[in-house]
Amino acid sequence: MSKNVPVTYIDRATGKLCTESVMGNKALNFAYNTLLGRSLWGFLFGTGVLSRLMGAYYDSRLSHNAIKSLLQIPGLNANEAEMPWQNYSSFNDFFTRKLKPDARPVAVGGNILCTPADGRLLVYPEIAPDIPFPVKGAVRSLNELCGTTLPSESYSVAVARLAPIDYHRYHYPCDCVETGFVKKIAGKYHSVNPIAFAKAPDLFVENTRVITLLDSPVFGRFAYLEIGAFGVGSIVNTAKGENHAKMDEKGMFKFGGSTVILVMESDKVCFDSDLVENSSNNLETLVRCGEKIGTGN
Repeated sequence: MSKNVPVTYIDRATGKLCTESVMGNKALNFAYNTLLGRSLWGFLFGTGVLSRLMGAYYDSRLSHNAIKSLLQIPGLNANEAEMPWQNYSSFNDFFTRKLKPDARPVAVGGNILCTPADGRLLVYPEIAPDIPFPVKGAVRSLNELCGTTLPSESYSVAVARLAPIDYHRYHYPCDCVETGFVKKIAGKYHSVNPIAFAKAPDLFVENTRVITLLDSPVFGRFAYLEIGAFGVGSIVNTAKGENHAKMDEKGMFKFGGSTVILVMESDKVCFDSDLVENSSNNLETLVRCGEKIGTGN
């Protein structure tokens, strides 16, 4: 078995370099770092069967006691939740919890782009659509990620990777309007943990994902992607109607770490310099939903 390098990131709130606590670390090591585990990829990640079975269990009252194991992971703040953890009916009920109204302050201003979710963020100011998507050694392109041929120009991309301890509802990063284009691309269900990237660097392109096109008066037309992952019982988009204010809820992920990706025209947005610098050093930055991550050009 190969030895894992610790997963590190910058906590933006403190500026400190932190080591990520990985839920299910032994299982991930087995699946991605052993010959037997990799031989089972077809069963584990090739279909949604196992993820759906896990989702059904975590939706049931039988899973309530499993909340305790999540609470033991450093970094989860149960006091932010609307209710005491004992009041949730199942693991997924707690996992998809709403937060107290003041738990995620929103960066105000129409020209400000907010992070759509809690997560470990990487930003890329300029990506050509037909070159390899530059996340963790991937060799597939932005066109393949989006499932279409994008116009030949450059794009700015933000990748927010959620860990199990995070708040798992995702939001609109700016005032925007639905265009009517929503596309689901069926795929695999790899974990999105960095342990998985070492063996499956194209997992964002290979995993199940939902793509929504949105129009913003400041940031133009952009794509909003929700990426499925191992253990994610479902991607649930809860938003109604066409017009959405910044930080309106768009949806939620059930159990499992997952990812939200924004694909924007590069001449419409300027990412914050600290995020660009950390990303250029291949370091994710821990951000909280509603934080400023960029401004309109």
